[in-house]
Amino acid sequence: MNLPTAWIFLFLPLLWLNLESSGAERHSLTYIYTALSKPVNSPGIHQFTAMGLLDDRMIDYFDSDNPKKVPKQDWMKERLPDDYWEKGTQSRQSKQQWFNVNINILKGRMRQNDTDVHVLQWQHGCEGDMSNGKLEFHRGTDMYSYDGKDFLAFDDANAVWVAPTNEAKQTKDKWDGVQVLKEYTKGYLENECMEWLNKFVNYGEEQLRGASPPEVYLFTKCAKVETNVILTCLATGFYPKDIILRIRRNDRILTEEDGLFSSGVRPNEDETFQRKDSVEILRSDISTYSCEVIHKATNISVRKEWDHTLPKCSESPLVVPVIAVLVIVLVLAAAVVPFVLYKKGFLGRCNIASILGTLSQHNAV
Repeated sequence: MNLPTAWIFLFLPLLWLNLESSGAERHSLTYIYTALSKPVNSPGIHQFTAMGLLDDRMIDYFDSDNPKKVPKQDWMKERLPDDYWEKGTQSRQSKQQWFNVNINILKGRMRQNDTDVHVLQWQHGCEGDMSNGKLEFHRGTDMYSYDGKDFLAFDDANAVWVAPTNEAKQTKDKWDGVQVLKEYTKGYLENECMEWLNKFVNYGEEQLRGASPPEVYLFTKCAKVETNVILTCLATGFYPKDIILRIRRNDRILTEEDGLFSSGVRPNEDETFQRKDSVEILRSDISTYSCEVIHKATNISVRKEWDHTLPKCSESPLVVPVIAVLVIVLVLAAAVVPFVLYKKGFLGRCNIASILGTLSQHNAV
């Protein structure tokens, strides 16, 4: 498997997730368009996909093998008329054609051939904070990536396109030269997108209020150093994703300077979220360690104290794998050597072989 193809399978599901946590009640509306330069003939991977997400939950979907925009939530199907889906289908079919043209332009610009699979992705949308019963604009996002790397992004505050690579500068210069495009992009993010966000939040209010509280676990596991253990606080099964998680040592909040490392907020398979923070400590440490989790959406505030239960780590973590490998090698040797000696004779020899160009379409949904 070549690197671009591997990138599709390993990182594509994570690209469109906005994993930043917020203390305020915040909602987001995001649209993700992903095009591949050629089919990969793998289940679930389409040459073109488009999806809408409200607070990271899919609300509509379209792909090149089933080229029709369809609702993914019951309230979307119930509250929006047939012509919404018809117009949405036409819009996404048009975008699919745009992506097909522009991914070929980028391949030519970067002197790439058809051997590898290349990926062009566009993400745009808005976030709003709830204020006096209405969502107010917080920030907008309009950005492109190519083969998993940032390619072009719109700076909403200054109404200019930002090109992090030389290959994108040609597109930046062209798009910056079209004032109406910049005005439309800014207007969409700050106004039209926010109108849709407010509407969808109201439509899906019952579902969005169906918040799930976190389950909290505090435990230790073996570290590579025998005198240490890794203390972990895990919060999982919560929705929405906004959460506060802290590990304390004698009531002092630990930070990265103390060796704390965090997974950040990550999605579960059931549309809930999880977060895991860990720190490596001495087995002999008698300090008071606790885990604090605050989930405002469900009014949950949990604080668990570590009971100093230690895992059994009598053997080095590498001992078991090494022993397993040695056993396999010995078994194979016992089976292969007699066969080679029989076929070739004791002195016989056995040879072993070794192993974005034009203007973007920014119509809303």
